[in-house]
Amino acid sequence: MSRLFSAYVIVDWSAAAKPSTGADSVWIGVLKRDVRFRLTFEAFNPPTRAEAEKKLNALLDDFKKRNERCLLGFDFPLGFPRGFQQALSLPGDAPWRAAWDQLDKMVKDKADNTNNRFGVGSEINRRMTGGPFPFWGCPPKDALTTLQPKRTREHGPDDLPEYRYADQAAKGAASIWKLYYNGSVGGQAILGIPFVRRLKLTRGEGVKAWPFEFGFKPLTEADLAGVDVVTTEVWPSLYKAQPGPGEVKDLAQVRVTAEHFARLDEAGKLGAVFGPPAGATPEILAAAEAEEGWILGVEAAKA
Repeated sequence: MSRLFSAYVIVDWSAAAKPSTGADSVWIGVLKRDVRFRLTFEAFNPPTRAEAEKKLNALLDDFKKRNERCLLGFDFPLGFPRGFQQALSLPGDAPWRAAWDQLDKMVKDKADNTNNRFGVGSEINRRMTGGPFPFWGCPPKDALTTLQPKRTREHGPDDLPEYRYADQAAKGAASIWKLYYNGSVGGQAILGIPFVRRLKLTRGEGVKAWPFEFGFKPLTEADLAGVDVVTTEVWPSLYKAQPGPGEVKDLAQVRVTAEHFARLDEAGKLGAVFGPPAGATPEILAAAEAEEGWILGVEAAKA
């Protein structure tokens, strides 16, 4: 059975407000085949998101030139909990794309990592509830009437869900509404989604986002005709990463995650991972495909 991908790129994103390297910064792990078709790993640790974007585009340009297809995994949610589009009255037939377009209009992320993620969360809160909910978490100096450092209340039955179905299935995944402190995937998503959107816009039909543009079905070579990059959400914490000598945890995690998917591909088993997660109801699948997204490799039965 032939492999679906030639390269596996895993990105550990960061919402840092100033340039940084080392632990808790952007890490790009690249697992690709050398001239003898042996898998080789390389990692990059750009100090800013702007430099990370430049590096990723250069890598994808190189793969395209060589006619090599890439699996590109990001460690932040690519969609919001079900009901997000409706709560903000966003136009468009595809809820996930409506959210991407809205974030792109709001986010300001400068070359030095200065960004307005707290302002974006605050403004969405204002439009959605008029108070500091559902987004929460910020330094005290950034607190506003519509964004507070700590969570102000629990999610009730009339609120948007605190977690996506994928987060519940992954057990231990943080909520996208959390913008600050450890595990604040909300800040990463606010700054990361506009970047993934730009990748798609500049590269056209060559970049497809899973599961939004495929649905849940085992992927075959025929499904990927004309596709250069499949971008998806991954959760490196699923894979037990033991840092090697001189490796920080983030580097070990992108390496081990890339190796995991490469092994599945080598064994002809990766295509099946894009199919419906075990235990997922039609309601879960519909929400994930249309709006929430899904973490590649997570089974719904664990929810």
